[in-house]
Amino acid sequence: MAVFPLGKLPPDVLADLLARYPISDPRVIVGPRPGEDASVLDVGADTYLVAKSDPITFATEEIGWYAVNVNANDIATTGGQPAWFMAVLLLPEGKTNRALVDKIYDQIAGACDALGATLIGGHTEITYGIDRPIIAGTMLGFVEKDRLVHTGSVQPGDSVIVTKGVPIEATAIIASEKADELRQTLPDEFVKRCAGYLHSPGISVVKDARIAMRSGRVHAMHDPTEGGLATALWEMADASQKQLVVDPSPAVLTDGKVLCEAFGLNPLGAIASGALLMAVHPDDSAAVIAALAGENIAAFEIGRVQDASPAVIDAATGHLITRPARDEIARLFE
Repeated sequence: MAVFPLGKLPPDVLADLLARYPISDPRVIVGPRPGEDASVLDVGADTYLVAKSDPITFATEEIGWYAVNVNANDIATTGGQPAWFMAVLLLPEGKTNRALVDKIYDQIAGACDALGATLIGGHTEITYGIDRPIIAGTMLGFVEKDRLVHTGSVQPGDSVIVTKGVPIEATAIIASEKADELRQTLPDEFVKRCAGYLHSPGISVVKDARIAMRSGRVHAMHDPTEGGLATALWEMADASQKQLVVDPSPAVLTDGKVLCEAFGLNPLGAIASGALLMAVHPDDSAAVIAALAGENIAAFEIGRVQDASPAVIDAATGHLITRPARDEIARLFE
């Protein structure tokens, strides 16, 4: 039997698994579905409770900061506000000391403070069989009931918009993990700038989502993580059962393209935290883009939504955009 590659489970396998365990609890407003970023629960108040869990397995240098922000991003894609964070921290045997633990917890606390969230618990242990720290984070938040959006709430005719550009996270990872190799052919200042993409333009989309939601009719938001923008577009198409006709090239950052090409990677399939993928009412797309620009956040209108069978179509060729089998960044760690 063939084994699965690094990264997310194949989408058909995940869909099959989730179909085996249907949810009958009426309090679950958005449950586990391929492409959805977070679960949404009705706990009887004026707001919904939003819950998200996500691990950090690739990045190590700022793993605590990563863990908080990638989970907060998925709360933000519902239109919600991240509030409470829990972390399960697994540390490698024979490599863990007090300085490492303090460093990771300082990163978690600093990221929570920046977002107005609170670390409320979790678990920490030193375990065997791993060679680097791993964090599985859970973020809880809330969203007003009349403000809820999710990946599957795309509407026909919507404009497809991407903030900041892609692949921000992959650019930072490549520059950090392959710095010595890159410096043999690229300027040191370039490599340092790319490594700094983690903070500038940054991997958080909480602000992006907040600005967009108050500036126009945002029908759906999605966080492009593993598998990059190409996977996120397919996930949005599948979750909404709509067709996306797009030209993603304007959203590809030059620095990221250079680094991906240096290792033969497709920038559209590389982990892309830091970008926010949105479906916006076409009459409001210009206002949303202008509001983001007013806060120095770039945004690119890359296509439209059609009421057709779920697919992602290249606007220039009319062909399907390839759905990555796994994240391109995984190839760096093999």
